[in-house]
Amino acid sequence: MPAYHSSYNSADGVRVINGIPLLPLLTKTRGPAPYADPSMTSDAIDEALELFRPNSFFKNFEIKGSGDRLLIYIILFISQSLNKLRATTTQAEATKVLYTLAVTNVVIPADASFPLSSMYPSVGDKMESDLLRQYLQQVRQETVQRLVAAVYADGAGPSKWWLCFQKRHFMGKVMS
Repeated sequence: MPAYHSSYNSADGVRVINGIPLLPLLTKTRGPAPYADPSMTSDAIDEALELFRPNSFFKNFEIKGSGDRLLIYIILFISQSLNKLRATTTQAEATKVLYTLAVTNVVIPADASFPLSSMYPSVGDKMESDLLRQYLQQVRQETVQRLVAAVYADGAGPSKWWLCFQKRHFMGKVMS
């Protein structure tokens, strides 16, 4: 059974930096992401949250386009975020901890510390690198908001169906 791929692989007219498309986001967070069309009902972050759990079981992943590279980045960040949570973490604590994680030490795929840096093309110059870093920080902040809402959907505590994926790592890689 093949892994699930991004539906944004064929996105045309989108700027691509370091193999990552700067796709529009449904967000209120300020940043360089293009404004989303009001008719959009979901974006790349929603797609990554849906595909995180099934794709976590795969050890191999064939990249079919730039949308897959963004999907990989978000999935690795979701995995890193879940590893910060515990069964006793409240929703307010989780929001605080994960927001701090989202805004500090934003690693871009061009950095040597990124686990799959060899799967991404190099960045053109410092301006592109900074723009990508800002975009990924915005993506991370929005991902945290939606992830916390999903993990704490029942209101009682973190969902065991999300926390059980703390030990599973997409392609056996962890973003640190």
